[in-house]
Amino acid sequence: MVVFPNAKINIGLNIVEKRSDGFHNIQSCFYPVPWHDVLEVIESDGYSFTTSGIDIPGESNICIRAYELLKKDFSIPNLNIHLHKNIPIGAGLGGGSANGASMLKLLNDKFSLSLSRKQLLNYASSLGSDCPFFIDNKPAYVEGTGNIFSPINLSLKGYYIAIIYPQVHINTGQAFSGIDPVKPAIDLQELLESKEPGLWKTIVTNDFEVNASSSSLKLKDMLYEKGARYASMSGSGSAVYGIFTEAPDIKTAHPNIISKF
Repeated sequence: MVVFPNAKINIGLNIVEKRSDGFHNIQSCFYPVPWHDVLEVIESDGYSFTTSGIDIPGESNICIRAYELLKKDFSIPNLNIHLHKNIPIGAGLGGGSANGASMLKLLNDKFSLSLSRKQLLNYASSLGSDCPFFIDNKPAYVEGTGNIFSPINLSLKGYYIAIIYPQVHINTGQAFSGIDPVKPAIDLQELLESKEPGLWKTIVTNDFEVNASSSSLKLKDMLYEKGARYASMSGSGSAVYGIFTEAPDIKTAHPNIISKF
């Protein structure tokens, strides 16, 4: 069985306060985008996990953790799991979280586990704060530490998106350490629901851009020069994206996609 986990972008990202537990509360919009990994599982006499594409650091992949999480509670056979990695790592695109959530949904479907949406969300929450978003995989307004999701009336259907990864890996913890939290004067959800992308430029911001790499900021400027209605860094970076009304003509040596919503 093969599935294609997709990335997400952040439309606006406000760091509103530092919590007593050391984490930060945020406000953002997560929006699914068509940059995909490939995840395949095959029943097997033995167990294996292999990867291709982008090199994945670390020993314990989130796909393995998702498999082991469900295997504790259900009779799931040994599997050969293969992940082909296309979504850049450390880019603010949520690829790892998408992989974990996709594994949960894949196993639920393949082995008829009959897990409810609520159960899938609970399992996903134990894998990471972003993972539950990819269970529904629909635009969502995000609060808390990135773990509280609610519907948002926002559609980019008909627009084009260009996403470029400047090949700079960002450590999220370090990125947060350089931010002074401030609660914005205008509600982000209200802005996104009431104004079209061409009006977001000066009012929908990503707080991480204050300390963003010069390569990310230069790419953002380039996207505006190419006619983007709105451009921003996603998450803590370093990927940037632009939203266009027509397919843009962009040539770059960096990993990128251009696609229509």
